[in-house]
Amino acid sequence: MFTERAAENQRAGPLAGMRVIDAATVYAGPLAATMLGDFGADVIKVEHPDGDSARTHGRSKNGVGLWWKVLGRNKRTVTAKLSTPQGRELFLELVRTADVLIENFRPGVFEKWDLSPELLHEINPGLIVLRVTGFGQTGPAAHRRAFGTLIEAMSGLAHLTGDPDGPPTLPPFGLADGTAALAGAYAATLALLHRERGGAGQVIDLSLLEPLLMILGPAPTVYDQLGEIPGRHGNRSPNNAPRNTYLTRDGRWVAVSASSLGVAERVMTLVGHPELVAQPWFSSAGKRVEHADELDGHVAEWIGARDEADVVAEFERVGAALAPVYTVQDLVNDRHVIERDIITTVDDHQLGPIRMQNVMFRMSGTPGGIAFTGRDLGEDNDEVYVKELAQELGRLRELKDKGVL
Repeated sequence: MFTERAAENQRAGPLAGMRVIDAATVYAGPLAATMLGDFGADVIKVEHPDGDSARTHGRSKNGVGLWWKVLGRNKRTVTAKLSTPQGRELFLELVRTADVLIENFRPGVFEKWDLSPELLHEINPGLIVLRVTGFGQTGPAAHRRAFGTLIEAMSGLAHLTGDPDGPPTLPPFGLADGTAALAGAYAATLALLHRERGGAGQVIDLSLLEPLLMILGPAPTVYDQLGEIPGRHGNRSPNNAPRNTYLTRDGRWVAVSASSLGVAERVMTLVGHPELVAQPWFSSAGKRVEHADELDGHVAEWIGARDEADVVAEFERVGAALAPVYTVQDLVNDRHVIERDIITTVDDHQLGPIRMQNVMFRMSGTPGGIAFTGRDLGEDNDEVYVKELAQELGRLRELKDKGVL
């Protein structure tokens, strides 16, 4: 449950005192900024006067974007049209005060606006500039338009996902963007650590492609050494068996994984086929994959004859690995999720109490937290520009009338 302590934890997080400018849009760059904000960074979201389109992505309630409430949490919001001289001037004043700048425009756009990293480092040598693009700042594909969907296709993920006789399958959420966001927050933190140890500011060239490729396993090495191109396996694994989803008698799906030999032995013994454990091939994960049809058949038969509650209880009793396939309704009502506050409740100024994902990990000394949810467009213009950057209020009103703010 959200309390003032969560806000206090955020303000006292390990990145407290660091200022992050989020000049990115939609997902990968902004989510990296959210992660930094969760652990104490003062994140200032700089948006075009029309607003980040993430404000209108996904579902809404009473005209209020729900995704934005999560993505915009722990961020103060200001507006500035960076392509105008006045907007650029205000932005540079903000850059002088910053530790990290995150942008995700196509390569060359910041340079066209006379906001190159070289210029930014002239006015703030310690600045960390995180540049997030689809394919990176260099290479023949650098200037291609890219969204996460295209990266999920090009990385090989879609080719590996789906049934063997079905089409390549794309994830139903921003996997490439989310993976890049994790990598971006990690990279920015490494760069801050380097600076704290006496180093200078630097530029981080982060593509959506490379982080996703990193987590996809050894396929490039396997191809290089063996010439093999992996295909689709459905819910099975090419590395171990049994591994699949199975339907219970009461119509619920559960997932089983037997990545270790000990768990595989427990599963097959539980489902009534200990004789397979004694087979010479069973001790090899690769050999078990060759017998996946047989293993899957026995597991599916046993699970299909029982209700979900009994299946879960029996797997827990013998120490085998199984989990129900949850809907989001199941997830938010799970006892473990509730007791660990994995989905926490936060007070929102428009919607009242709302639930969202809590911070991703728990640090004993600097735990992080959620001070506030996504704010209105330009809500903090006066506080940031007038109180902190000493801009004249009347000038800001003129810039707003001109469409700069």
